[in-house]
This record gives sequence, structure tokens and C-alpha cells, in this order.
Amino acid sequence: MSPFDYHRPDTVDQAVALLETYGGDGKVLAGGQSLLPILALRLTHLGHLIDIGRVHGLQSIEVDDDGAVTVGATVTHARVERSDVLAAAAPAVVGAMPYVGHRAIRSRGTVCGSLAHADPAAELPAVALAVGAKMIVRSPAGQRTMAADDFFEGYLSSALNEDELLVGVRFPPWAPRAGWSVLEVSRRHGDFALAGLVTTLEIDDAGLLRRPALSFFGVASTPVRVAEAEQLLDGSPPDPALFAEAARAVSGALEPPGDDHASSEYRAHVAGVLTRRGLAEATKRAAARATQRVGV
Repeated sequence: MSPFDYHRPDTVDQAVALLETYGGDGKVLAGGQSLLPILALRLTHLGHLIDIGRVHGLQSIEVDDDGAVTVGATVTHARVERSDVLAAAAPAVVGAMPYVGHRAIRSRGTVCGSLAHADPAAELPAVALAVGAKMIVRSPAGQRTMAADDFFEGYLSSALNEDELLVGVRFPPWAPRAGWSVLEVSRRHGDFALAGLVTTLEIDDAGLLRRPALSFFGVASTPVRVAEAEQLLDGSPPDPALFAEAARAVSGALEPPGDDHASSEYRAHVAGVLTRRGLAEATKRAAARATQRVGV
């Protein structure tokens, strides 16, 4: 690595003050599973590394009375993966965890670190976009929240300013009749996805699909939702023919980049296949939850 000054603040205020001073020439270190390899390969350099690993108050997982759950900035993937509380309050988040790298990476990497890194091939940004998560951000001016829709701006680029720290992410309450699915295709398990999909939806009392979200990763410079397919699904009864029609809409709407790993056409085709599978899986889970509620 190129040389840099190392800072280890104890409080959020200290971390924000360091960002205010060095933000243009500094980076925040949480789990380090994305940043440290980039530094080691000298793909970037910085003058100051701000390690928030010991900052008080960022290690919590909190569920509000309304069912919304807030995950602090230093909560690791592994903690989320093992959390029974999160499995009930934010099942799509927990469902994405087995796809995130390998166990050793999940034991160090953090949820908020993945979101702030904003890799378009990563799972968690797409999850945040699908469920409508809110980013909790601190700066010298105070605290604000940003919707996932506004947070991801481009490849490895977010709406965080240089003097802002992502201190947590808030996932909204999980609907009683909601289902989810997280699917991806990669060359090997643990590799970044060639194409992936986070699906969420609800089933109303009449058995119709409501609030469908198809959030794709690995197919653009940010996670993206396909509005044409979602509009097709909303208010319709779940049916394999409908899912196939939505899949065709997805493949036609997406224009993924091509590279040495997969062509644009292949990624678009895979996105359509994942659409059919994701909708079927999410519908099955939503129907099971609806049946459980009727039984209760």
C-alpha cells in the first residue's frame, strides 16, 4: 500500500470531525473487505484512513415498535446472517447474506460498508433498493436520511459527501403477506454476480400481486429496478405465463455491459431467467405467510 496516516476515533463526532478535516484525502474503514484489497493493489491511494471499528454506538441491531429495523455501521454480514430478529424483521436482507463473498469475508465485512462502497455487482445495494431502505448519514451539519433510490449514483459512487459518514441503514417494516427472493448467477460461489435479482412482492386478500419490486445487480452501473415489468405484475394474479411475460419485458429493457466474463446479451438473458424464478419463489413465500396468518 501507499503510505497513509491512520486514525481510530472512539465516537461518531470524532469520526465526522476527521472527515471534515481530511474527507477529500481520506477514506472510512469499517470491515475493510473492499477497501483494503483496492489499497493493496494500489488501485487508489489516500492520505488518511479513518477506522470506525471502535466507534461507540454503531454495533447495534434495533427493531422499532412498527417493525422497522436499523442496522449500525459496524454490524457485520455474519451477525446479520445469524440474527433471528432480522430473519423475522428483514428476511430479504438475511436471505442475501449467503451470496456475499465467503464466510471469512462475511465475518469482517459490514452491511453499511457494502452499501457505501456501492459496487453495482453486490447484493446489498439491490436489496436496499428493492425494499426501500433509508440511509442514516451524519455530517458536521447534523443527521439526515437518504432513500436508496437517491443513494446510488454510479459505479462505486454514492451520494455521500466527503464529510459524511454512513452510520446506519433502516429497513422498513416487513409486510405480513410479503415474499422475497435473492438469486444470482456467478462463475463460482463467492464471486461477484454476472447478473442477480432481488425480488419482493405482496399478495393481497384477493390473491393479487401488489408492490412488486425487481431489483437487479451486476447489469448496470448501479442496482436498477425495471418499472415496465413491475407495472405489468402489479394487480395481476400470479401465474407462470405472467412471470414469463415479465421476464421478456426485463430482457428487453435492460442493456447490461459486456466484458470478458459475459456478453451483454447473456446478462440480459440471465436477468429474464432469474425474473421467472424469483417471482415464483417470492410468490411461494408470500402465499405461505398468508396461509400462516389465516391459520392463526
